[in-house]
Amino acid sequence: MDRSKTEELFAKASIKDAVIKNAVPAMLAMIMVLIYNLADTFFIGQTHDALQVAAVSLATPVFLIFMSVGNVFGIGGTSVISRALGEGRQEYARKVCSFCMWSCVAVGAVMTVCFLFGMDWILKIVGASENTWEYTKTYLTIVTWGGISVLISNCFANIVRAEGKPGPAMAGQVIGNLLNVILDPIMIVGLGWGIRGAAIATVIGNVVAAVYYILFYLAGKSSLSISPKHFAMNDRILSGVLAIGIPASLGSLLMSVSQIIMQQRMAAYGDMAVAAAGVAQKVTMITGMICMGIGNGVQPLLGYCIGAHLYDRFKKCLKFSVIFAFILASCMTILCYIFTDQLVSLFLSDASAFSYGVQFVRILLTTSFLFGVFYVLCSSLQAVGAAVPALIVNLSRQGFIYIPALFILQSIFGYSGLIWAQPAADVLSTILVIVLYFHTAKKVLKHTEETEQAAVEA
Repeated sequence: MDRSKTEELFAKASIKDAVIKNAVPAMLAMIMVLIYNLADTFFIGQTHDALQVAAVSLATPVFLIFMSVGNVFGIGGTSVISRALGEGRQEYARKVCSFCMWSCVAVGAVMTVCFLFGMDWILKIVGASENTWEYTKTYLTIVTWGGISVLISNCFANIVRAEGKPGPAMAGQVIGNLLNVILDPIMIVGLGWGIRGAAIATVIGNVVAAVYYILFYLAGKSSLSISPKHFAMNDRILSGVLAIGIPASLGSLLMSVSQIIMQQRMAAYGDMAVAAAGVAQKVTMITGMICMGIGNGVQPLLGYCIGAHLYDRFKKCLKFSVIFAFILASCMTILCYIFTDQLVSLFLSDASAFSYGVQFVRILLTTSFLFGVFYVLCSSLQAVGAAVPALIVNLSRQGFIYIPALFILQSIFGYSGLIWAQPAADVLSTILVIVLYFHTAKKVLKHTEETEQAAVEA
């Protein structure tokens, strides 16, 4: 999409069309990510081995660390690029895009080496038991080798949307995730490779997605660039990307850390409780990932409006997005609650694990209707460049609020308290993001409008 088409969608299309055309592809992409995340657990569940399901649950938060780091450059780069395009700074946007690409390669390589050499230490940290140790180690070792591709695919699933190309952004995720879903039953069940097959399918899917995005730029289908000749870290490129990317991704990173803590403490109640907790989180992801897609999808639109000084349009887009996300999240929550038994039975056949799973899912669903409001308002803070408030929100939901809640509620309610910690964090973090938005983002908008008005009068 050239600049004129980007402007047509971001600046001139109706509010409804602008939001929907940006949000729906991002939502579909996140649905594919959701299917991809559920596929491993589902097909491992078809082995009727709850220990392998538990191992996937233990490994998932560690694997998500790679995705979180990819989002540092993806979400941060998207914010900087979309504002730069709104300001007409095309060359600067190219430099930011190239910086994100090669940063993913360098950081991914370092992470791969560290994870491989520290694998036994990682397994102890996540709480792998004697029964799940080898399964978890097998899965993590294989997916770690694909670490660079995970960073690239997650980064550019965001950045491609920054110039108003939600379709190609979605296509890369769909191709990689669909391939993973296709390979899962073949490798896990058909070839009998179990958890090793799940890991191999995951690596192949991420490699293919990364190659797709690289070829997208090499084929000249973008006004941006991943060429090393455009790589730069000066002129606030490094600080600009990290200032937004780190706060946004710290939420995902802390989600991994908090899941590790939760599973480590849940391990005291047995491997079946660990397996059930992992499945419950997967079910709740159905609403969470879709709402995250809405937030990710509208962020470039909101960022463009800020860069182009379209403040009234920004407010209207945000209002429509919040209402749309709230209604969708509420509907998804109701559906998941109605079909809780059926959803849990897709992953767990062991009677004890199933009973835990149903209980855990219903607890987590008590606040999932708030996800839409939370993710859209988080994106609005990122879009206006409010780095500190975005950092506070993302540190709080999965860190400052959730982690203490794990210890406090477990001491009161036992194993169910470990699950109730997430709804408690959801309520408090949603209140926090609402307060910060009205206090910070509106102040930023008012200051910018006053500065612009003063410049006109002068």
